[in-house]
Amino acid sequence: MALAPGSTIGILGGGQLGRMMALAAARIGYECHIFDPHERPCAAEVSAHFTRAKFDDEQALRRFGAGCDVVTYEFENLPVEPLRVLGDRLKPGLKSLAVAQDRGDEKSFLEDAGAKVTPWRAVASLEDAQAAVAELGLPVVLKTRRYGYDGKGQAWIRDAGDAQEAWDAIGREPAVAEAGVNFDAEFSVVIARTADGTSRAFPLTRNHHEGGILRTSTVPAGPAIDAMADRAIAAARAIADSLGHVGVLTVEYFATADGPLVNEIAPRVHNSGHWTIEGAHTSQFEQHLRAILGLALGDASLVAGSAVMENLIGSEIDRWADILAEPGADLHLYNKGEARPGRKMGHVTRLS
Repeated sequence: MALAPGSTIGILGGGQLGRMMALAAARIGYECHIFDPHERPCAAEVSAHFTRAKFDDEQALRRFGAGCDVVTYEFENLPVEPLRVLGDRLKPGLKSLAVAQDRGDEKSFLEDAGAKVTPWRAVASLEDAQAAVAELGLPVVLKTRRYGYDGKGQAWIRDAGDAQEAWDAIGREPAVAEAGVNFDAEFSVVIARTADGTSRAFPLTRNHHEGGILRTSTVPAGPAIDAMADRAIAAARAIADSLGHVGVLTVEYFATADGPLVNEIAPRVHNSGHWTIEGAHTSQFEQHLRAILGLALGDASLVAGSAVMENLIGSEIDRWADILAEPGADLHLYNKGEARPGRKMGHVTRLS
C-alpha cells in the first residue's frame, strides 16, 4: 500500500544526500525525520524532526522507528545488527546494506548475480598481498574491505617490492586485491526498484575522478559508453533483483574493450546522480522516495540535450557568488560548515 502525503520518512544519516532527499520529500508533501549522532547535521536544517543519537543506540532507534512510516538511509557505513529493530520499515533492507559494506562480500555477491568484475583476491596479510601480486600480475590495488570511500583505504602495488608499503598504507586491514584494469572511462547506472520488482534506470552517466573523488558527471555519457547501456542496465537490474532492493541503487562501472565491468555498488542515492535534480523529469531523490513509499516510479529521462554536474570540493565553495551570477548554472550548497580539503561542500549543474 502506498504511503500518502503527510507520512513521515525517517532518514539514517544527516549529510548532503539526506538533505537533498528531505527537500525532495517536502516538495511532494512528506515530512522527514533525521537520525544522526552529530550536533548540527545539514539535513536536519531542512527536515521536520531530528533525533541526535548514535547509530548503534537500539532504544533510540526503536523510538525513532515508531515515529516513522518508513525508514531509509543516506550512506552505507551503518552498523547492521542494531538496525534490525526497525523491522520491515527499513527500505532498502539489511541485505543491501550488508553486501555493500564489505568489498569481499560485494565482489562474491556480484559474481553470483552474473555481473563481470575485476579479477580479485581476498587479502588478510602481507603474504596474501604478495600472493595476489603473483596470481593477478601487476599493477594491483589493495582496498580495505570496509569503510573506504572517495579514494580512502586504497594503495597501489606497481612493483613487487611495493607490497609492504601498500599493506602498511591501508593500515594492515583486511582487504581485497584487484587487478589493474585498462579502461576508457568510468560510468554509473542509477536505477530505482520498487517492492513489486518494477525498475527504471536513468541515462548512463560518465564520471571523472581526481584523487579518488568524483569531480564531474556528464550525461549523455558518449557514444562508446551508451553502446554498453543494454548490458550495463541489465546487470544493474539483476543486482537489484538479487538483493530484493527497494529504492535507488547505484552501480559504478569501468568501460573496457570487453564491455562494462562492475567496480562497486552503492545501495542508495549517489553523487553521480545529482544532475537529475535539474536534468531529469524525476530526480534520483524523488525516485528513491517513490520506490520506498510504494508510489509509481517517475520519468527518468533527460529534460535537456545534456547535463554536467561539477562537485565543489573544499575551498572551491568560495566561488559561490560567481556561480550564482552565471546564467544557466544551478548551485546547491550543503551548509556543512568548515570547507576542509577533500570535503564535498556543494555542486553545480549546467544544462545544455
